Amino acid sequence: MRRYYYMLLILLAVIPFCFSCKGNDPAGSEPEEPEVVTLKTVDPDATPETKALYSNLWAIRDKGWMYGHQNDLINGRLWQYDEGRSETKDVCGDYPGVYAVDVASFMDGRKVPLQTHEENPVKLRTIKEAYDRGMVVMACMHLNNPLTGGDSWDNSSDKVVAEILTKGSETQILFDSWLDNLATLAKSLKGSDGRQIPIILRPFHEHGHGWSWWGNTCTTQSEYIGLWRYLVDGMKSRGVHNFLYAISPAINLKASGESDFLFRWPGDDYVDFIGMDCYIGINNAVFLNNLKLLKSLSDKKVKPAGVTEIGVQGFKNPDYWIENIAAPMAGRKMSMLVTWSNKYDPMETGNVYFSVYPGHPSEESFCEMYKRTDTYFCKDLPPMYKMAENVIVK
Repeated sequence: MRRYYYMLLILLAVIPFCFSCKGNDPAGSEPEEPEVVTLKTVDPDATPETKALYSNLWAIRDKGWMYGHQNDLINGRLWQYDEGRSETKDVCGDYPGVYAVDVASFMDGRKVPLQTHEENPVKLRTIKEAYDRGMVVMACMHLNNPLTGGDSWDNSSDKVVAEILTKGSETQILFDSWLDNLATLAKSLKGSDGRQIPIILRPFHEHGHGWSWWGNTCTTQSEYIGLWRYLVDGMKSRGVHNFLYAISPAINLKASGESDFLFRWPGDDYVDFIGMDCYIGINNAVFLNNLKLLKSLSDKKVKPAGVTEIGVQGFKNPDYWIENIAAPMAGRKMSMLVTWSNKYDPMETGNVYFSVYPGHPSEESFCEMYKRTDTYFCKDLPPMYKMAENVIVK
């Protein structure tokens, strides 16, 4: 009997202690309030859908990253202009999360084989289809040289940007007409819901190198910054409010620090998204180093970030997508990774491709990457044009 008496005394002593400790029990504690993040768009008058997209670009980084592909809905290696088709979908059964195109052909009246006017109706159709599916649309602009009449890679003159910024010059007048064309395009892009389609615009990219007329051999720092601001201010003054502005330096070697990403930075008030074009071949150590630095900068600037171009031309590695893309991207808090385009080559005479296609050795690896919980393709996306929870966009 004494045994049960003592057990009762012990039980009575323990019960209050257990109740006093309940607050330290994670299962019984009050859930913590999620942190609310406030973002600021370059254009304070951005459309509701554009601000919603911006909120989701930030929110998705905590869960994973969107896969994207340049020209994915326009052509593949063995086909082109087929309505509803996608190089990505042909492999994994789903469209990419990000659809990337080039809008220069709408701006500069080009008549060269690359990105001709014949492609423009296809681009318009596919941009609208991508938006209607809930995908994200990103656009670069390989503009012709407005001073010399050459293409984007005509770096024969170091006066072109200076002339663009010279009030009343012939080059400025021509360039202004190109901005008019871009504004007309932006305003005309509407989905089936009648709303303007938000575009992540990626102008004057890879500016730290000398291969384009806006690159470092043709411009000074002040000229490049002036050019960037001239475009952004020009779009806002023309009533364009469905653009987010992404900067994307080429980081093709091991970055030494955040300064590599901030080369000729136009200012925090002129950049929405921090990208990097990263052609590092198959080198996980370099890629991972650059991703860590980009993440750190993204956190400090409170701006979403991602890999805006990547790929290995003509790659053959069957495990490429898991070993060289998914593994280094895991946990890096990037919004997206976009591979460059596959050139239409029905006779397969060349090797100008940067992503998977039916019959490529990496198909299985790509499908394995598709099934991962941290990769976002079209079907995985949340409503990208409705505000994400716990994100405020001003």
